[in-house]
Order: sequence, then C-alpha cells, then structure tokens
Amino acid sequence: MTARTTHLDDSVRGALQSAGAAAKRGLGEPALAELVQVRASQLNHCAFCLDMHLGLARKHGVSERQLDLLDAWEEAGDVFSERERAALALTEAVTVLTDGFVPDAVHEQAAKHFDEPRLAHLIALISVINTWNRLMVSRRIPAGSAKW
Repeated sequence: MTARTTHLDDSVRGALQSAGAAAKRGLGEPALAELVQVRASQLNHCAFCLDMHLGLARKHGVSERQLDLLDAWEEAGDVFSERERAALALTEAVTVLTDGFVPDAVHEQAAKHFDEPRLAHLIALISVINTWNRLMVSRRIPAGSAKW
C-alpha cells in the first residue's frame, strides 16, 4: 500500500503528541495506556498505530497473552483485571460511539476504577489515539513507515 500523502503540518503533529503525552502522564499507568491505544487501533484498523503501540506495550510490560487476547478481552476471563476491563470497555464506547454517546453504565464502571482526574486523562488518551488512527488510516500510512 502506498500512502496517499505523508504531509502533516508540524504544529498539528506537535499538538497531538503533546496532548497524548499529557494524557499518558495524567493516567500514570504506561502499560494500561498502551493496552487502550492498541485496542482503539484494532477497532480503527490502523496498522501504523498498531505496529507502534504493540512495540511500546511490550516495552512497558504488557504480556504477550494479553496482547494475543486483546481483541477478545470480554471473553478472556481473568487475563485482564477489572480495572483493565473497565478501561477497555470505555475505549470501545468512545471509539465506536454506537448510539452517539458513551453509555452511562460504561462510564459508571470506569468511574469505579479511576478517580476523576485519571478518568479524564483516560478519556483524553482514547480521544487522542482515535485522532491519530483517523489521520493515519485516512492517509493510508503503512505500518513502520518512516514518513508520516
């Protein structure tokens, strides 16, 4: 596959990178941040972001078993903690927005596991990775591309 365009304004790139870094810092859990970003990237079919965040997930200690079962996290039993499951459910709700909003039950479950500042950072992180996914997929940036 050839990229449609690799042009991305440096100020846009920098703003998104800064927003993502701030959200990760505020969440304070690098492994969970990568799980969330991988899951959103799976849902959005973003090979570029999957390639990047799978490597970062491994670097931050996410197990191969979790990565192997991430696409079926709801059926994976105790492979994921209740906290991780709440974050993944929120990731799917924000990414897909099936009914145009995040269901109250999904938000309430996440709120049981994350205090308000961390929940805000988690939602911000999910929003930023979705923006990156859309930028990469719409421009057809291939996995591992040096130009993006």
